[in-house]
Parts: sequence; structure tokens; C-alpha cells
Amino acid sequence: MDTILVIDDQADVRMAAIVALNQIGYQCIEAQGPEQALEIISSTAISLILLDMNFKLDTTSGAEGLRFLQQLQTLSANIPVVVMTAWASVDVAVKAMQLGAVDFVEKPWNNLRLTAVVQQQLKQQKTNHDNACLKALHSTSDANYIALSATMQQLLARAKRAAQTNASILITGENGTGKSLLAHYIHQHSNRSEQRFVSVNIGAIAPSLFESELFGHKKGAFTDAKEDRLGRFEIANSGTLFLDEIATLPLELQSKMLRVLESQEFEVLGSSQTKIADVRIIAATNAELAKAIEEGEFRRDLLFRLNTIELHIPPLRERPEDIVELANHLLATHSKKYQRSGMTLTGEATLALTQYHWPGNVRELSHCVERAVIMSDNDNIGACDLILAQPSSEASISHSAAANQSLPLLPLEELEKQMIQKALAEFNGNVIAAGEFLGLSKSAIYRRIDKHQLDLKEADS
Repeated sequence: MDTILVIDDQADVRMAAIVALNQIGYQCIEAQGPEQALEIISSTAISLILLDMNFKLDTTSGAEGLRFLQQLQTLSANIPVVVMTAWASVDVAVKAMQLGAVDFVEKPWNNLRLTAVVQQQLKQQKTNHDNACLKALHSTSDANYIALSATMQQLLARAKRAAQTNASILITGENGTGKSLLAHYIHQHSNRSEQRFVSVNIGAIAPSLFESELFGHKKGAFTDAKEDRLGRFEIANSGTLFLDEIATLPLELQSKMLRVLESQEFEVLGSSQTKIADVRIIAATNAELAKAIEEGEFRRDLLFRLNTIELHIPPLRERPEDIVELANHLLATHSKKYQRSGMTLTGEATLALTQYHWPGNVRELSHCVERAVIMSDNDNIGACDLILAQPSSEASISHSAAANQSLPLLPLEELEKQMIQKALAEFNGNVIAAGEFLGLSKSAIYRRIDKHQLDLKEADS
């Protein structure tokens, strides 16, 4: 689960942010000021920092917040920072961005804006990590792409062939299999490779902001539209637009997406002028869209527009030939990052890697190797350094049997409620993970949570 560090000298402000972030499944740690925050960062894995710019010394300049950002740079901590300012100071926000902050929110904030910014930046952080892996997995030469297995070689061949066209492509596969990396690969081998590759995490866009994010808006189009904004379609003009987590697009907004895909036309919010979207569309999902269509959560005609060509990435456990080679490339990347050259995997480590089932796929492998590089006492990484805790199949079966025996006979609605509660508890309040375990899409799990009036804070405790 992602952990967010909220830094503010006012307890009520910290609590307001924590409550808003807890509601969407994030774990939060609070700090009263930069000194306490630096201590937390040194001992805790932080996914994102929400930083107030003013503490004891003054009230408006943001000097203390800027000083903290400078200190964070010296630590080489690759943590995205979203700054908060009560004074809506453009100058302070600009200075903060120059020192590495990724975005800012104004106090008092709109919870929708706050959560949208946090979700977008966390997704971007994961994308950045995946892009770093991409560089390790292949160079300009196809031969250096880690695809020793026959299934992956066939997939890359199909992807390269599809890249030569402008056909829409749908990439499917489990979380962490590298869908965004394959989208990059397709773009790099297309006739649009010299143009922009723009990635959009559909799941991180609030429904009320969808049109603004995708199509842009004119100043004054709505209350918070203080200046003109380019949408992702316009930014990606002549290039490739990657729509990640497309299955999370709310049903009421799917018609708007369908229209632009069918006609290649859209209007900027607040403008009557029609613009042309000359973009190549690549979409990705880990959900079963056929099931979503049956449940009335996804439009069949939209799927037909997205999956002219469908590419499925197999999970890592189904291509064991790639595991060790992937691990060695990732080891070289992370060793360089942390200045620990000459690190190697022992025979025991490679055996452990191949025997593990990798539920988190390539992303989990990358994190596993990165952790081993950081924590290993010497240059030879052993099996114990990998920290691969895998329950035996017998234990899993026993656990499953015990669970079934303890399952009471209840009305279906109550049983559904209890199963969702158990899943949320099992995944420490992570709604998305719980939904995936139960075979529910993001929108479906949130609807059932709302239907049963479940408290996400209790599930996370």
C-alpha cells in the first residue's frame, strides 16, 4: 500500500488531508515540520509527500518549505512532493517546482482536487519506475529486449507489426506485466516515434475533471478554470495517446470517449470550436472487459473501437525463461542507481527467483531486486536477501478449506458485505487490490462499498 507523508504544523490541516486520503485507500503518516519529516523519511518507505510551505519562521514566504525541498534533493530521495500553500502564491509554487515539487494545491483545498493530484502523481511515479525498467529491458536493438521465452518473442513480433499501422491497440494483462512498457515499445517502432507519447491514467481522473483533462478548457469555463488548459488529446497531436486503466472509465463518460475515437473530433470545454484529434490510441487494462460489458459497466461499441488489435502480455509465472535474465538486467540498473557496482546473484538466489510465482509480475521483480541491492550486506545477493515469502500450496488449500468451513449461511446481500469487508481487511484497506481479488472492477467495488455503507478507515485499521 502507498504511504503518504503529510507535513503541516497545524493538526487540523493534517487530519483533514489524512481523512480525505484514507477514504481512497491510502495509508498516511503525519509530521509537524521538516525535521520530524526527515527522520521519518530515513526509516520509512514513503510514496508521496504532501508539504506545507510555511512553518514557524514566517507565514507567507515559503522559505522553510523550499529549504526542505533542497534537503530532500541532497538525500537523493526519489519521492514526489505536492506542496500546499494557503496564500495561492504563484511565485512560491514556481520556486517549489524548480526544486523538484511535482504539483501544488491551494489551502483550503477541494478534496476532489487533492485526491486527484495525489492519485495522478503516484501513478506517474510508478510509470517513471517502469520507464527506468524499460531502459534496462531493451536498448535501440530489439535483440536486447528481454524476451527469451517464445511467447514474448511472438508478442513483440506482433507488437512491432501492429506498430506500423495507425490501428487502435488494446493491451491486456495482469498488474505489473509491463503494459505501459509495451505501449512505449509500439510507439518507438511506429511512424509517429518522433512525436509525443502521452500517457493518461484514466483511473486517476475524477469524473468531473474528465473533459478538462482529456480535451482541455478555456479560461472561465467553470469556477476553477483560471487559465486556458491544453487537453491530453491536443498535447498528443500527431503522436500516441496511451489510455491506461481504460476499464475504470465511468459509464456516463464512455460516450464522450467513443465520439472522439469515431470522429476524431472534440471540443475544448468552454469553446464551440471543433478540433481534430490526430492521435494513435493505445489502451490498456487488467480487467476482463467482456465481463464488464455483461455487467453493463462498459460499452461494447467502445471496446470495438479500442481493440482493433489486441495484445495480451502473459504473467511472469508463465514465462520462467525470462525471470533470471530480467533479474540480472534489473540488478545492473539498480546497482548503478545506488552506486553498488559489481553485485551478482548467487545460484541459490536465481533458483529462488525461478521457483517464486510472482503475483506482482515484473514490477514485483524490480522492487524485489531493488530492495536486495539496498539491504544486502555484500555484493553477492543470496536467496535470503530477496525476502520471497511464498506460502505452500498445501497451506493455501488448508487456509481455503478452513475459510469455507467457517462461512455461515447468510442472505446473499449480507454475505457479499462480509466478503468485501474480509477482502478489504486482507489487503489493508486497498480497495483496488480487494476488488481484483474478488473479481470486481474498480467502479464495481466502489459501488458495493457505497451500497453497504462500508467504512474504509475501519478496513484500514
